[in-house]
Amino acid sequence: MRNKFYSIILFLVVLGLQSQAQTIRGLVQDSTGNIAGATVSVAGLKQRAGTDAGGKYEIRLPAAGTYEVFVNYIGYQVERKSITIAANETKDLDFILTTASGNNLEGVVVLGSRSAPRSRLETPVPVDVVDIKKITQNVAQVSLNQILNFVAPSFTSNVMSLVDGTDHIDPASLRGLGPDQVLVLINGKRRHTTALVNINGSLGKGSVGTDLNAIPTSSIKRVEILRDGAAAQYGSDAIAGVINIVLNDDVNKLSANVTGGGFSGKHSDGLDGETVQANLNYGVALSDKGGFLNLSGSFDYRDFASRTTPYRGVIFTDYNNPSLYPAPTGADITDAELVRRGLTRGDFVPNIGQSKNRGGALFFNSVIPVSNGAEVYAFGGLNYRNGISTAFYRTPRQLTQNIATIYPNGFLPEIGTANLDQSIAAGIRGNLGLWKADFSNTYGRNQIDFQTRNTLNASLLAASPTSFESGGYDFSQNTTNLDFSRLFEEPLNGINVAFGFENRIEKYKINPGEEGSYVNYGNAINVGTIANPIYVPSPTGNISTRFAANGSAYAGGAQGFPGISKDNLTNVSRNSIASYADVEFNFTEKLLVDAAARFENYSDFGSTVNGKLAARYKFSELFLLRGAVSTGFRAPSLHQRYFNSTSTVYVDGSFVESGTFANDSRAAQLLGIPKLKEETSKSYSLGFTSNLGKLKITVDGYLVDIDNRVIYTGQFSGSNAAGASAQDKELYALLRAANATTARFFANAIDTRTKGIDAVLSYTTPLGSGNLRADLAGTFTKTEIRGAVHASPLLVGKENIYLDDASRILIENVTPRIKSNLTLDYSVDKWNVFLRNVYFGKVSQPTNVVANRQELTGRVITDLGAGYQFTKNLKLSVGANNLFDVYPAQLLLASQGTSGILYPNQAPQFGFLGRYVFTRLSLNL
Repeated sequence: MRNKFYSIILFLVVLGLQSQAQTIRGLVQDSTGNIAGATVSVAGLKQRAGTDAGGKYEIRLPAAGTYEVFVNYIGYQVERKSITIAANETKDLDFILTTASGNNLEGVVVLGSRSAPRSRLETPVPVDVVDIKKITQNVAQVSLNQILNFVAPSFTSNVMSLVDGTDHIDPASLRGLGPDQVLVLINGKRRHTTALVNINGSLGKGSVGTDLNAIPTSSIKRVEILRDGAAAQYGSDAIAGVINIVLNDDVNKLSANVTGGGFSGKHSDGLDGETVQANLNYGVALSDKGGFLNLSGSFDYRDFASRTTPYRGVIFTDYNNPSLYPAPTGADITDAELVRRGLTRGDFVPNIGQSKNRGGALFFNSVIPVSNGAEVYAFGGLNYRNGISTAFYRTPRQLTQNIATIYPNGFLPEIGTANLDQSIAAGIRGNLGLWKADFSNTYGRNQIDFQTRNTLNASLLAASPTSFESGGYDFSQNTTNLDFSRLFEEPLNGINVAFGFENRIEKYKINPGEEGSYVNYGNAINVGTIANPIYVPSPTGNISTRFAANGSAYAGGAQGFPGISKDNLTNVSRNSIASYADVEFNFTEKLLVDAAARFENYSDFGSTVNGKLAARYKFSELFLLRGAVSTGFRAPSLHQRYFNSTSTVYVDGSFVESGTFANDSRAAQLLGIPKLKEETSKSYSLGFTSNLGKLKITVDGYLVDIDNRVIYTGQFSGSNAAGASAQDKELYALLRAANATTARFFANAIDTRTKGIDAVLSYTTPLGSGNLRADLAGTFTKTEIRGAVHASPLLVGKENIYLDDASRILIENVTPRIKSNLTLDYSVDKWNVFLRNVYFGKVSQPTNVVANRQELTGRVITDLGAGYQFTKNLKLSVGANNLFDVYPAQLLLASQGTSGILYPNQAPQFGFLGRYVFTRLSLNL
C-alpha cells in the first residue's frame, strides 16, 4: 500500500513539473561552478525563482514580449539581461556572476529556513559556516569531528580510549548537550545514527550519536551549524541544533591530497601514533544545463599511541629463587627477573590514548536534469573501518581469568571492530505550478561487528581458543520526504510558505556472538590456598606461583570483551509519520518573523506537537537584533528502548542473569521502571549581529530546558542477608522473580538546564601585499541538573544509583564550560600561514570516589601551519597541532590505579597525546 502511495505522489509531481507556458530557464554560475539559491527575478513582475542545487532556474511568464531579467545572490554583483519571448515559447537564459568586493561568501547559508539563502548575519537564529574545502588545506586535523572541535567553540569531540566500541566512533556534543540531541543532515536530508550505544564512562554515556567521521572531508564543500532548537522544523533530535553537511559539487576538477604525520611530544619515542590520509575528488559535468557527478574517495590509517605509566600492581609471585623467597610470602616478581624473561612493567598495561584504525570511503553527489525545470538528484556513500583497541591487561596473578599453559605471562586482550556505514539518497525536485516540490527517499545503515583477539575463555581451560567472534549491532533508517514551498510576493513584503510530510522507518538488531565468546562452562579452580601454593612452569622452565581459593570459578566468556549472548538477540523496528508547516513573514525589509509547527507520531510511544517562533529586525546595515523561542523533543532511540546485555551467573544453586535489561523487560516492570517516552525541551535565544565592513560580529545568548532526559542508570541490586534493609530485601526478591541478581536500565530520570553565550568576530583586511583574516570565537556554557532524580516508587532512596556522581559529572562538567579560539590566516603571493590558539576550559574527571575528584584546569593549544604553492596545481603544507606539547593535568595517583592510566581518558578536553606534526601535499587539476 505504501509503495502505491509513493508511486501516485511521484506521478503527480512529474506530471506537474512538465507543464509549461511562456518559459525562460537557465543556469546561474560563477567562476568556480554552479550557484544554488540565487534569486532570479523579472523586472516589473512578481515572478521570481530560486536556483536549485545544480544552479538551474525556471520562470513562467504571463504573456509574450520583451522582459528584463536580473539575478541577486549575496556576495555577488547584480547581473541583468533582456530577453524577447514568443507565445508558448521556451528560451534559455544563463548568467555568470562576479564577486562583489569586500563580501564573505562563506557567510551564505541555507540551513534554518526554507526560503532563499541569506547571509549568516541576517538569519533569525545563529548559524556557523565552516568552509571545509579551504580549511583542510591548512590544519593538522583530517577527520571531520576533530576539524569542528578546533574550529567551532560550541562543538566538542575527542578521541576516546578504553571504552570499547566508542574508541572508534567519537561522540560529539553541541552546546554541551548529548550526542543524540543534535540532528545531522546531508544536503538537507536526515542522516542516520550509528548502531552503537555509548554505555561506558565517556562523553554521551547512554546516548546514540551520528558518526561524522564516516563522511570523507574530500566530499564536503561546507558545514553549516545551526545553534538553536529546531525540532519544530526538522524533527526529533534537533534540541541543541542542526549540523548540515553540504557535499562537493565541483565539475571538471581533480583534487587530491596526501597527509602524513604523527605525535612527537615528550612521551613519544621519536614518532608514534602515525597517521596517513589520502583524499581524491573529481567532478564531471553531465550536461550543459547543470547536471553533474562528483566522486570522492579516501583512505585512512592511524597507528596506536599510548600514554601510560608502568604497571604498579602485583604481576605474579615468583618462587624461582628460594634464597630470596624461602616461603610463600606473596611477594611480587623482581624487575630483574622480568628483564631476564624479556619483559618490563610497561608490558602489563593497556593501550590508553589512540586506537589503531584502517579504512576507506567512497562518496558521490549528482544532479541530472530530466524535464522543464525538474531534476533528479542522488548522493550517498560507503565507509568501512577496521579498528583495534585494547582492554586491561590480565596478569598471571589473576588466576580465574587466565590459563597459564596458554598465556604464561598473562595477556592483553584486543577488541577488533568492523564498522560498515552505507547511505544513499535520491529524489526529484522542481516546479509544480507556482510551487516548488521535492520528493525524496534517504536510506542509511550502520553495522558494527566485534571480534575479541589475544584472549581466552578461562572456563574452557586449556581447550580455549584465543579469538572469538563476539557479535555486533545493526541499525538502519529509511526516510521519505515530500516538501512544498512557495514565495507569495504579496501581501506585505513577501510571505514564504512551506509544508511537507515525512515517513521514517527504523530497524535495530543485536546479533549474538559465537557460543564460546559468552558462555561460562562451569569449571572451577581447586588448586589450594595461599598457604598451599600450586607451582606451574614459567616460560624459561622455572617455577611461578599463583593463588586462588579452593572452588573459585573460572571466568566465562572472552576476556576483555565478552561476546553478546544469544539471550540478547534483538530484532525490532518502528515507524514515524510527520507533517510540518513553516511560514516566513517579511513584514518589511527590516522585520522578518518565522513561525513553524510540526506534528509527529511514533508507533512505539505516541505523538508530539512542537512549535517555533523566530524574528529578526534590521535596524540598519550596522546592527540587527534576532531571537527565537521554541519547543522541541527527542524520541528515545530504538537502542535505548531495546538494548540489553546480560550474562549468566550461578547463584544459590541456580543460573540467573546480571547486566543491562531492556526497557520493556520483566525486570524493568517489576522494579517500576516506566516505559521510555520522548524528551521535551523549551529553547530561548536572543542575540545581535553587526556588519562593520571589515569587521563582522555575532553574539547570541541561549537557554535550553530539557525534561525527562534519558540516562543509563547504575546497577541496582538487593540483599537477603541478615541485617539488610527491608527495601534491599524487597529488591532482592523482585530481581530473583525476574531471574536476575543485578540490573540496570535506560530511564527518563532527570531534567536539565543549559545556558550560555556564543560570540563570533571576523575581520578581513588587505595587509601588505597579501590578505589577512582573523577570527575570534568563544562559547560560555553551563549545564546543570534541575530538581531531583525521577525515581520509580520502588526505588525511592536509590537515586544515587539511578545517577551516580560519575554520571552526573559526565552531564554537567565533562565538556569545557569556556572554549574560545583565535585564528589568523595570512596569504601573500604563493605563501600562506595559519596560526590558531584554542583555549579549552576546565573540566572534571568522572569518578564516584570523593577522594579522587579532580578539576582539570584549562589549557591553550596552539596550531601552526604554512603552505607554499609551487605551481598553480601543486601545494605543500607543513605544521603542527599542539605546537608546544601541552598536556592536561595528570590524574591523582589514586585515580591512576595499578594499570598505567596517566591522563584523564574520560574527560574530552583536547586529548593527551601531545604534539602532532604533519606534512600535506595537494594537487589540483
